[in-house]
Order: sequence, then structure tokens, then C-alpha cells
Amino acid sequence: MTDSSNSTNDKNADIARVLTEALPYLQRFAGKTFVVKYGGNAMESEELQNSFARDIVLLKAVGINPVIVHGGGPQIGQLLEKLNIETRFVDGMRVTDSETMDVVQMVLGGLVNKEIVNLINRNGGRAIGITGKDGDFIWAKKLQRHQQAASAGGREIVDIGHVGEVKSINTDILTMLENSDFIPVIAPIGVDKDGESYNINADLVAGKLAEVLQAEKLVLLTNTRGVLDNDGQTLTGLNTNDVTDLIDDGTIYGGMLPKIQCALDAVKSGVQSVHIIDGRVTHAVLLESFTEQGVGTLITSSPNSTTCNA
Repeated sequence: MTDSSNSTNDKNADIARVLTEALPYLQRFAGKTFVVKYGGNAMESEELQNSFARDIVLLKAVGINPVIVHGGGPQIGQLLEKLNIETRFVDGMRVTDSETMDVVQMVLGGLVNKEIVNLINRNGGRAIGITGKDGDFIWAKKLQRHQQAASAGGREIVDIGHVGEVKSINTDILTMLENSDFIPVIAPIGVDKDGESYNINADLVAGKLAEVLQAEKLVLLTNTRGVLDNDGQTLTGLNTNDVTDLIDDGTIYGGMLPKIQCALDAVKSGVQSVHIIDGRVTHAVLLESFTEQGVGTLITSSPNSTTCNA
């Protein structure tokens, strides 16, 4: 047998192995809902954009219901800078006055949302973009932030404008879309009873959606390899007790804490598993969902979590 034939046989064997490994996951997750938060580096490279879109289209094609929630902080910052609108942050949150909120809605509900919809459509899917304002989908309330008062003792409320948190979610629109061939792409903008618009953290919206939909998986794409230990190694199978211990001993800190809290809230509310994965890896969603090794950190409520992504 020639070297060329051996190479072809090896390639075919690899393809067969991958498909065989994926089969139990495909069978298990058919008809289930995956909520995927898309953002960060995964949005910046054309190769990663297309690999993400193909992953989502494939999920839908095999009978899984993907729901996409996206961010857009860098794009908002760029447009604010072009418009000479000053940006100020409090505890990492953008202070959002009425003028800034107009920009947020243009960028998230218009530019970024429609780019993702177009991306999925160009890769063979059928996506529809919505914001939380469509059909009273996401009811919001103003987020209250507190900081140490300038005078001695006590804390004071800091007004950060049109920054909100989720009050409730009406899933009627998503139920309609999940029963069709369409893939919902959601911009994290909510509305209150007085018609005021609010910018809501995309991780928070994704987590709340996963909770109310009782999703099989919540997948958070990040700019890191997942949750890392003190030696910089990725921690794979974790349960809620493990995560609490890692927070208490300082292993998990800083910018990872909001994502971790989102993960804990989700699994405690019935979501089967949360995956914090590296959005810089091509086809990260498929690798985490349908292979034994995965590409990030798995968090479940079970104390018997393993390193597989089931």
C-alpha cells in the first residue's frame, strides 16, 4: 500500500472517530436548548466568526435549539469615541446617560445584531435578530450600585444611568422561534413599565434566559481558556461546591467573578451545565459540546462532575 493510501486511510479513520465520539452527544441533546453568549475575541476574527456561525447552524441542523445572546462593548466604545461622547465607568460598568443609551441601542440592536444575523444566514442558517424591547421580551429594572460614601461611614447609591438588570422574561417569542427553523439572536436591551430602555450585561441576560428556558447548556465564550488554577491550568469538571471554594481561596477573582456568579445562578436554577470556553479556538462550541475533552471549564450542580462535557 502506498504512503498516499495510508494517509487517506488515516484521515478517514480520524473522521470516523470524530463522528463516532459525537454520536452519543447528538442523541442526548436532540430537542434541547443551548443558550450561547457570543462576544469578545470570537467576534473580531473573520475565521472565528465563520466557525462560530457554522457551529450554530450545525446545532440547529441536528435538532438542537441554539439561542444566541451577544455583547458589543468594544463597538459601543468605538462609536462613542467617534462622536466625542465621554465614557465613564463605575466598577467596570459604563455610565449610560440618555445620549449614550441611544448609541448603545444603535450599536447593539442595529449594527452588531444584524451583523451576527447576516453571518449565520451566510453560513446556511436562518437567524432573526431581536432586542428585549421586541414584544416586551425582556422587562428590566434600573441597576442600583453602591459605593463607600465620601463622608465617614455608610454607603451611597451611585447613579449609572440606563444600566439595568433583568426583572422578568417573556419566552413566547423564543417558543415560537424554537418551533420553527429560525435561530434567535438577542441584543441585551430591556425595557421597563414606563418605556425606558436599559443596557443589560450580556452574560446576565444569557444566564437568565437559560434559567427560564430550563436550557440543557449555557455556553459563555470568553477571552481565556476557562477557569484557571493558580498554576495557569484550565480547571475542567467543577461543581458548585468546587466553585465556591475557589472563590473563597482567591483562585477565582476579578473579571471572572461575574461570569462565575452567572454560572452558579444558572445551575442552581435547573440549567444542566454551564461551559466557560475559549472563544479564540476555532469551532469552540462544537468541540465543547460534542467531544470528551472539550475546550474550557464545565460547571454543574452535581458533586460527581467529571472532566467530560456531558
